[in-house]
This record gives sequence, structure tokens and C-alpha cells, in this order.
Amino acid sequence: MPELSAEVKQAKQRFSIIGNAPALLNAISRAIRVAPIDLSVLVTGESGSGKEFFPKIIHQYGARKHKKYIAVNCGAIPEGTIDSELFGHEKGSFTGAIAARKGYFEEADGGTVFLDEVAELPLTTQARLLRVLETGEFLKVGSSVVQKTNIRIVAATNVDLLQAVKQGKFREDLYYRLSTVRIEVPNLHDRGDDIQLLARKFASDFAERYMTAPISFSEDAIKAMRLYRWPGNVRQLKNIVEQLALFDAGEQISRDQMLEALPIDHSGLSTPATSKNPYQGYEQEREMLWKMIFSLKGEIAELRAAFKAAGNDRHNDDSFFKGEHSDKGSRFNALMKLPPEEIIPAEDFSVRAQPDTPLSQSVDATEKEAIRNALERNKGNKKAAAEELGISLRTIYRKISELELDT
Repeated sequence: MPELSAEVKQAKQRFSIIGNAPALLNAISRAIRVAPIDLSVLVTGESGSGKEFFPKIIHQYGARKHKKYIAVNCGAIPEGTIDSELFGHEKGSFTGAIAARKGYFEEADGGTVFLDEVAELPLTTQARLLRVLETGEFLKVGSSVVQKTNIRIVAATNVDLLQAVKQGKFREDLYYRLSTVRIEVPNLHDRGDDIQLLARKFASDFAERYMTAPISFSEDAIKAMRLYRWPGNVRQLKNIVEQLALFDAGEQISRDQMLEALPIDHSGLSTPATSKNPYQGYEQEREMLWKMIFSLKGEIAELRAAFKAAGNDRHNDDSFFKGEHSDKGSRFNALMKLPPEEIIPAEDFSVRAQPDTPLSQSVDATEKEAIRNALERNKGNKKAAAEELGISLRTIYRKISELELDT
């Protein structure tokens, strides 16, 4: 890794930016370099990746640092009031306008306005914003008096604006005006070792804030974090770590605990295109095992029906289905002895069981029976039952609630 400049180090420390990924450092460096030059900047990146840091860097390292900095979430303001929020309004200009009001562009005169989620602006507001960028002029809602403002605009989006332009949802002239300089913020799953640095920082911060025993992460847990797609980026990682820090305080987080906390689907785990996902075979094996179980249960159901039809009800007892009279029954019984956590839930498959279908009911019945038997064997001791089943205490509590088990 190339040696960091003093300014980049200072910016990281000042804004509490964790990480050394080259793409991240390059984004910080670009923000510092463009700060003294009064150009419009467009910050791009996925939601939760930390785009909000870069307008602050640009403002603090530029000539406007002693003036106001106002951040506006364009997606959080209703379309009917966005013009009033940005440009202000005159008294009586609309229902509820009981007094004149300054907008953000007037309030921030001489400073910086950060427009987050800029792609959410209505087309009419985009036209008014373009005028501000080109001439510094604007009209308050309900006014015919042209006002001037001297602001720097930094915009951010997680949307492909060129695609939005093609779809007629964003003005092409505004796009080129906003993107004089572009800063691309990397996604968390592309930042390598930064993931574990951030996870440890979030865990340490949580323990310090709430005076709990800190958690640590096993090597396998770190590998699982590195493989995960992190669609919510840094924000999602922080939420997951804080959840683990709360429920598993003082523990070393294992791979299984990490995977249990992650909302994994088939798009959740990702690896570079050049490498093979080490969990892919594991997931496929679990899926095959699950399908085998229900295939066998279907065959047993057919055998049951055949015996009933032949009048051989004497064979229709539990001993038959526990494997005493059938090779298939033995295979089924062996599979049923597997801890529930070794069988991936049906909702994690691409072909999912719909609620209230025989398949989903069988899944619940199997889990319910396994947990009930374990609790009975351990005289109601949930911790001992969880250990026997090979699942966490938190999982067994959740399953008891979901399956409405009487304990």
C-alpha cells in the first residue's frame, strides 16, 4: 500500500473514517484536491457506503469552511414541499404559508449545500436547481423577485443517473452540470481487510458505550464477513455487529453465529469472479439433503396409504416409520436425527415452500418434534437442549416462540 499523504491521514482521523482500501483512499484524496476549487461535485456509491463523509471533507478543506454547511435528503422531503424547502416561500403563497421563510439556498449563502439522493428531485425542481448552478439565481415560491445566492453544491446518489437520463427521470443538462467532478465511494464488499477493521471498531464502540463485555471474531467468522455481499454496506455491518455485541457479549463470534446473524439469500454471498465460493458446495449439499428428506417422507406416506388399502393396519405404527421394518425408514430415521440447524430452512431455497402448504407444515412439524424431544430429555433445560441440538440458545428461544411450543 502506498504511503498516505498527511492530508489524507488527517481527514481520516478528523472524520473517523476507518479503512485502507485503495479505492477509499483515492476517493478521500480526490475530495481533498477538489475542495479548494469551486466546482460542483457528484458523489456516487451504494446506499450505506459512507457518501455523506465526502461533502464534509470538501467543505472543511475549501474556502467556505467558515460558512454554513447544510445537508438535505431530497428523498425524505415530499414533492409538494421540496421547492419551498430549497428556495423558500412568501407569506400566503400556499395553504399553511403563514409567514415568509428562507430556503436552504438562501440560508447557506456563501457556504455549501449537500443534496443527498439528488435523483429523487422532481423534474420541475431540477430545472430550478439548474438555474441556481448556472447563474446563482432563484425565485422563492410565490415571489416574482429574483434573488442571488453564492453556494457550492455537492450532490450524491446511489442511482445510475445516466440510466435515469435515458428514462426521462433526470435532466441531462443537470447531470453534466452536477458531475463536473465525480467521486466514487467503494462498496464495502470490495474493501477487503477494511471489513474486519470496521467490525472490530463497531464492536469496541458498542462495548464502551453500553459497558458490556466486548466481542471478538474467529478467523472463520471474518472469512464469512469477507464473503458476504453486504448490500447495506457499512450501515448494515454496523447493525449486524451491534446485534451480536448485544446478544453474544463477551464471546468470540464463530462462523455459525455470524451466518445466523446475516440475512443470507442466494445473492448474499459473493466472491471475486476469479475464485470459487467455498460455501457453494456446502449450501448445495444441505439443499440436496433437505429434498431427500421430503422425498423419503413422500415415499413413506405412499407406503402408509398402500398398507391401509391392503388392510395391514398392524404395520401402520410408529415402529415401522422409525426404521424397524424398512430400509427407507432407517434412512429417514438417520436423517431425522440430524440437528435442525444442519438442515437449511426451506425459505432459503430458490424453490420455496409457500405458507400453509404440506411441505412447509412438514418442516415446522419436524423442527417442533426435534426441539420438544430435546427439551424433554433435558427436563426443560433450554441451554442443554440447545447444546444437544447443536444450535445457539438464542435460536432455540426463537424456535420455541415461532413454533408455539409449550415449555
